[in-house]
Amino acid sequence: MDPATVIGLLLAFGSVIAMVSLEGASLSALLLPAPMILVFGATLAVGIAGNTLKDVVQAFKALPKMFQGKTAKPQESIDQMVRFAEKARSEGLLSLEEEAASVKDAFLARALQNIADGTDAEDLRMLMEDEIDSKSRSDHANAKFFASLGGYAPTVGIIGTVVSLTHVLENLSTPDHLGPMIAAAFVATLWGLLSANFIWLPFSARMSRLSELDIERMTLLMEGMLSVQSGAQPLLLAERLRAMVPEHQLKSTARGGKKSDSDKPGKMDQAA
Repeated sequence: MDPATVIGLLLAFGSVIAMVSLEGASLSALLLPAPMILVFGATLAVGIAGNTLKDVVQAFKALPKMFQGKTAKPQESIDQMVRFAEKARSEGLLSLEEEAASVKDAFLARALQNIADGTDAEDLRMLMEDEIDSKSRSDHANAKFFASLGGYAPTVGIIGTVVSLTHVLENLSTPDHLGPMIAAAFVATLWGLLSANFIWLPFSARMSRLSELDIERMTLLMEGMLSVQSGAQPLLLAERLRAMVPEHQLKSTARGGKKSDSDKPGKMDQAA
């Protein structure tokens, strides 16, 4: 689990609470039900109005995965491809059907089954690319929904402030109450800006980044599977796949676990 989102949100809201405390203000002055109901309720309402219900449901279903932030380690995928290549060279492509039954990743399992069934390389590439494209479009729709909420929220907050100021102008005959009423009027604008920049836009950015990492993983698996099908030499396949991954991702994987066989010094020399 990657706790970046939880840590970021806690630090962001914690900074606001710290500022309020240092200013000597009361936190309860910001937690007013009326402006919060307007900002969150109306923002969600106009967001739903601008999308289909299926899009909205799918976007909220993606939230648990966003908070968990589970991403596959590139080196593990590379090691898996090398193992498949070794098995295919020693036992034949038909032996990969056993692997398809035990692999948990549906995308990879379908690729293994297609290879075992003798699917042509061009057809296999087309099938995998179509699945990657479909995944990308679905993730983009989820991120776009929360980005739209981030765009609506500040304006909805301004609307709430205007409504409250209208109420203030109706009570000019009671100057003793004008100060608190004006302060309360701007709470709607505050929550509009806070919800946009502390919640909706970070959610959208997080989903986009996780989607990028998932698409990179699927692309890595696709190139690995096509190389396995073509009978690529395992060590050369490992080198090629590692070249497709940013160096910092490989380094973080190496620190998180023990080295794979393809990373051990001298292995390439022995093979040569």
